[in-house]
Amino acid sequence: MTSLNPSTDRPHHPPRVGDRLRATVDASFPRIVEQLSSLVGIQGIAWDAFDARELDRSAEAVADLIRGVGFDDVRILRIDNDGTPGGPAVVARRAAAEGQPTVLLYAHHDVQPPGDPALWESEPFVATERNGRLYGRGAADDKAGIMAHVGAVAAITEVLGETFGVGVTLFIEGEEEAGSPTFRSFLETYREDLRADVIVVADSSNWKVGVPALTTSLRGLVDGTIEVQVLDHAVHSGMFGGPVLDAPTLLARLIATLHDDAGDVAIAGLHGGDHASVDYDEDDFRADASVLDGVRLAGTGSIASRLWHKPALSVIGMDIPSVALSSNTLIPRARAKFSLRLAPGQDPGAAMDAVRAHVEAHAPFGARVTFTPGETGSPFLTDTTEPASRLALSALEEAWGVRPVEAGMGGSIPFIADLTELFPSAQILITGVEDPDSRAHSANESLHLDEFRKAVLAEAILLAGINDGGLDRD
Repeated sequence: MTSLNPSTDRPHHPPRVGDRLRATVDASFPRIVEQLSSLVGIQGIAWDAFDARELDRSAEAVADLIRGVGFDDVRILRIDNDGTPGGPAVVARRAAAEGQPTVLLYAHHDVQPPGDPALWESEPFVATERNGRLYGRGAADDKAGIMAHVGAVAAITEVLGETFGVGVTLFIEGEEEAGSPTFRSFLETYREDLRADVIVVADSSNWKVGVPALTTSLRGLVDGTIEVQVLDHAVHSGMFGGPVLDAPTLLARLIATLHDDAGDVAIAGLHGGDHASVDYDEDDFRADASVLDGVRLAGTGSIASRLWHKPALSVIGMDIPSVALSSNTLIPRARAKFSLRLAPGQDPGAAMDAVRAHVEAHAPFGARVTFTPGETGSPFLTDTTEPASRLALSALEEAWGVRPVEAGMGGSIPFIADLTELFPSAQILITGVEDPDSRAHSANESLHLDEFRKAVLAEAILLAGINDGGLDRD
């Protein structure tokens, strides 16, 4: 039905839902940023070396925010991991109206440690706005994900009122940055509380400022340690050096076998492909990754395929004497930790076996090599023809005004495999609030505020589409 505009006597059409949501998000955005800034001020770090009371305070603050947008069923839950309490998770539920689906909105409230404070241009736990970005630990990863959910639910509730019948469950984890040690057990314990038709994981990145992305693939992950031993104990390098090579040197030789001359991973049994549909310009990549001038990029194939569809191996830590504590001795043993990203479709167990076989076959100079497997996580690949994916892509386009990218992500979110296994009928959407310059996990982590506003709007539009029966349409 239309009404007459008394000033023009022309038919007046009610604003579209998307336009009303945009106006609502714009009006509430200063408050959303203020609430995000308060969250950034809480040092909730789920590592044993940090104050666990701050993590509890973070969970309480998130629970209060969720209650503030109309949820009555809000609980802070945790389970034990071999007798050690897991991080506090916030679970809030609003039941679906009859015939409506349920959406689970995931994010995490714990953050990475701040690292060296000298590298920060402002205090890591004081949200600071500069040049359109909000700086602070967790501002992007992933407290902005929490506020994207809270802001979207507030907007859709205000605009649609009682006609918004979609069930909404908020699951805000409290130990993601510590590797989600109790995540699987938590899902199994609270499976019925978390069951949903669509799961939105707000913990990824957009393509670049001005261009959104739906993350459609993730690499898997295996890690572990490689130890090389050549002596029973340290000996004087002047008296015994020459006939015996020290363990750090032999470990370096072993590490060098993990890549070929082009920089591709040289471990037999790993697979990958060169079929990314997106062109990632080399100059853009070098700028985004802060690659120094003159450094040659590693690997073959398109840059996007190297990031999303091929394995990537890094040495992320070594146990050898520091320069400050070095002495003229032959070091008897040295150890390195590796992190191997897996192409979609790769079995993590087979990948771990392949790394073990490689390092044992390439023991340099007959050194004793000990391989210790670590964590594993499966890759992920979504079907973008599913209704939820189509709704999400449409919502991103409406919020940004440009066509979104269907992007892979070079990183891994191992718990996605648990969600896929325990909720096989759910459609999983991986969205993000970050951009290539967000520097998550690094000093000067930041959030582009205008992109964040669009992320809140896009999620609200997605919820409106689901409410309008979008999951039932061919």
